[in-house]
Amino acid sequence: MFAKVIIDQDAKALDRVFEYIIPDEMQVCEGQRVLVPFGARILQGFVVGLEKECEYDESKLKSIVRCVENFPVIKKEMLCLMQYMADRLHLKLASVLRLFIPSEMRTDKVKELIVRFVELEENFVLPSARAKKQLEIVCFLQEHGKQKFADISNQFGYAPLNALVKNGTVKMSEEQENRVPTFDKVENVKRKLTPLQQRAVDTICENKTYLLHGVTGSGKTEVYMTLIERVLNDGKTALMLVPEISLTPQVLANFKARFGDKVALIHSGLSAGERFDEWKRIFFGQARVVVGARSAIFSPIENLGIIIIDEEHEQSYLSESNPRYDTHDIALFRQKYNNCALVLGSATPSIESYAHAIDGDYTLVEMPVRVNGMEMPKIVVVDMLMEMRQGNNQIFSIPLIYELKNIVEQKKQAMIFINRRGFSSFQRCRNCGYVAKCTDCDVSLVYHRFENKLKCHYCGKRFRALDVCPSCGSHDIKQGAVGTERVVIELQKLFPGVPIFRMDNDTTSVKNGHRKILNEFRDAKPGILVGTQMIAKGHDFEDVLLVGIVDADQSLYQADFRSIERTFQLITQVAGRAGRSANQGRVILQTYSPRHYVYQFATNYDYKGFFQREANLRKVTKFPPYARIVRILFSHENEKTVADDCKLCYNKIQKIKEDYGQDFVYLDVMKAPLNKIKNKFRYQIMMRFTLDKADEIEKKVYDTIDEKCKSSVFFEINPNNLS
Repeated sequence: MFAKVIIDQDAKALDRVFEYIIPDEMQVCEGQRVLVPFGARILQGFVVGLEKECEYDESKLKSIVRCVENFPVIKKEMLCLMQYMADRLHLKLASVLRLFIPSEMRTDKVKELIVRFVELEENFVLPSARAKKQLEIVCFLQEHGKQKFADISNQFGYAPLNALVKNGTVKMSEEQENRVPTFDKVENVKRKLTPLQQRAVDTICENKTYLLHGVTGSGKTEVYMTLIERVLNDGKTALMLVPEISLTPQVLANFKARFGDKVALIHSGLSAGERFDEWKRIFFGQARVVVGARSAIFSPIENLGIIIIDEEHEQSYLSESNPRYDTHDIALFRQKYNNCALVLGSATPSIESYAHAIDGDYTLVEMPVRVNGMEMPKIVVVDMLMEMRQGNNQIFSIPLIYELKNIVEQKKQAMIFINRRGFSSFQRCRNCGYVAKCTDCDVSLVYHRFENKLKCHYCGKRFRALDVCPSCGSHDIKQGAVGTERVVIELQKLFPGVPIFRMDNDTTSVKNGHRKILNEFRDAKPGILVGTQMIAKGHDFEDVLLVGIVDADQSLYQADFRSIERTFQLITQVAGRAGRSANQGRVILQTYSPRHYVYQFATNYDYKGFFQREANLRKVTKFPPYARIVRILFSHENEKTVADDCKLCYNKIQKIKEDYGQDFVYLDVMKAPLNKIKNKFRYQIMMRFTLDKADEIEKKVYDTIDEKCKSSVFFEINPNNLS
């Protein structure tokens, strides 16, 4: 027998199947990890096929050295998914396979946790009365039964416990123990469904794709749990995705309360041991419900009855680093493979998803009313230019300060949203205009006042903050746009003594950081939570009556065709955190462009009106979902190399464009907006095609990419971030 093996190396030259002889005494299955000779080295590989005959001269083939595990770690569905992703997204086979198992497992940095236990032998003999500690241990074990060796050793001492083991009074055993992610214990409250919720549950009953469009607070989570309960009763499994790690503790707590140990959690915030043990529980069928962020879509769960993507519009579902993929694509593949339902839920669906629903590709299910019957929070738009004319040069408008004072007096809670971390977005010399930039990336450094450091938010490098301009020697240093850290400092001046919490990537980088902050905020009355977009969705605090949006324009003028859509989504989502109980919520939205049409639609929660306007604009200009964008990104340490590679490929694509006329809508070559990241220069080719010819053109474009390119080359289809 012969095995088709993909070598676990991310190199162009190795991006193909190699054949190896399976020794007679060895049992090998598809999906197994094996060690194989490759040149002078022994490398790890994945078996993706078995054949009775080989395609090459057998005398030149080498034999598999050994299997890494005695079971296949890649299941059949994942092997099919590997081929789909490699063909559709132009990814290397090994890069895709790495997504399917915990990274530490590949490098043998994580093993099963083996725990030693001690208990009394059946016919034990009491130790001498002089051995007091030994007697204490025996009495304790008589009363409490089997215990962990480490716990007894810490409590009574290692020596007396070891003596009892040696003389046969106590026997020792070893067991494999799961490292379980921590979560808050909440009561399982199974609420009676409202008529709208029940209608949604009744509608979502077939194996097709549904778009659940429900306003914030309409009870989508209860619908999800009811649907999952139904598939579990049918003997199937469920996969539930959330966009942010910050949401997983809350979702996990609710799901654990409802479904107990059937639930497994997968996200990047777990320890290596926790991730490995949760993966194994899923792999061996011990967990029947998987909850997690984007990477959970690759969980080895079988017999799926439903896949749910909550907040489906979120850009975090699109991977922006290699390997690049769209979670929706993977979910659609798994839905078809398992013949199950796929539910995309959001209060502000992406233009693409809503267009699919309008066209009949998805079934639209609507929940336009909040569960508590309350109206959506009133959004008040504040013109910050007018505030400045009236002499207010603070971060906060007078209406926002007034509303915050009311919240503090009522001992209620508020959330302040600013989608920028740090104290200020840059430091600049007022005298000569010098801006502090990262030495490895083409970006300005963000000032963090708490540490008094300048940080690069792309590569993580840190630099000393500017006191003096290194260019002209001036001490006149200006701070850039406001970030979360600055907002907290200003709030502390206004409301001394009021608990103020900050939630961004800096404050949540430690394990369980999200959970700790959210729990502390929940108990603070009054309390103010300042945060980036990780506070904008999913959180349910009944005492939050006010939301302040400090800089609503931040996402509005980005050089991206989705910038207006993202602004509408962020405003609607963050506004939805207010007034989720019996009290009416209120939102203060600060902007320098109060007459922009996006705010008129957002203040009225008019998604359908916004969709109509945005969809019409994209139809006319030929942007997704009415066309396809493809970006080819070239990256290399040498700028001339990457520029030459990019130009060579562009010239070839130019000839394809000539063959397709108006179906090839747009083609250009340029430096990437962020020209250098982590000391690698980046150039790009941008294209747009009509949908009719998109697959055909895309394949021809992919085939033109020269294998001799020295640059790293990445394909992105309808990229979420064009920087």
